[in-house]
Amino acid sequence: MESSRARRSRRARPSRTRPLLSIALATVAVVGITAAGTVYVKARAHSGTGAVSSASPTDSPSADGEESVKPVTEPTVDHDARLTEAMESVPVEGRAKVSAAVLDLDSGERAVYGDGAFDTASIVKVDILATLLLQAQDADRPLTATETSYATKMIENSDNTAASALWDFIGQAGGLDAANKTFGLTGTQGGDGALWGLTQTTAADQLTLLQQVFGDDSKLSEASRSYARGLMAAVEADQRWGVSAAADGSGCALKNGWLARSTTGLWDINSIGRVTAGGQAYLVAVLSNGNATQAKGISLVESAAKAAVSVFAGDGSSAS
Repeated sequence: MESSRARRSRRARPSRTRPLLSIALATVAVVGITAAGTVYVKARAHSGTGAVSSASPTDSPSADGEESVKPVTEPTVDHDARLTEAMESVPVEGRAKVSAAVLDLDSGERAVYGDGAFDTASIVKVDILATLLLQAQDADRPLTATETSYATKMIENSDNTAASALWDFIGQAGGLDAANKTFGLTGTQGGDGALWGLTQTTAADQLTLLQQVFGDDSKLSEASRSYARGLMAAVEADQRWGVSAAADGSGCALKNGWLARSTTGLWDINSIGRVTAGGQAYLVAVLSNGNATQAKGISLVESAAKAAVSVFAGDGSSAS
């Protein structure tokens, strides 16, 4: 039988089942990385001394004891605001109105100035060509010799007879509008009857159309895009004004439109195309109406094109 002295000695020894010391635990978790590249980190400190937190000293704990690092994001650039600022230096005379849009082909970022619809005049010829090419693709056929001849004259020489023939071939406004729906244009409507030059469009829509010709994400095949680009790069010399003023001499592909309105005597002057400045490619669309003369309209369009490209190629101020 155990003596009382032995029992007292056994009770005095520490239990081997109890922990020798309390251990502090800290769990750190990377919650995730946002699409913008922002990293969120959380640290939860459990009871006990020696807990470690990855939160910064300025972070405050939440109700459940969690601390989190606030996301750090890069400041966004308002390209539309920068283009608006650049356009303030562009002289707009009398009753003239102008809208401009530019897209950086490398980054995919764009800027748009002005709103409302404008007469296309002859820039619709690019849309007619794109519609013709899409319809031929859908029918799984190449362009006919007649269509090719008309297309060349329509784009390179801005021949109106050729444009009228192809306008009929594509089904006039109905065919154009159907193709534009496929292309993603939302503010363009074909002209009534034979009046293809009075098709209504926006600068933003013209960027979308240009992306179908010059971009990779297109409803047109590479062969179709290459064909259209080749014609726009071969526009005759006396029609190479407009958005080309924003190029640095390394080449451009464009189509211009000009129309004196019989009701007012004022001019619609438009220009769309791809230009290269500083080794970078841009899509540019400038639309204008209410110009007193054709020459003044061309000057306005060229100044606006320079301003548009300066948003990405320069410091956001209008180019001289």
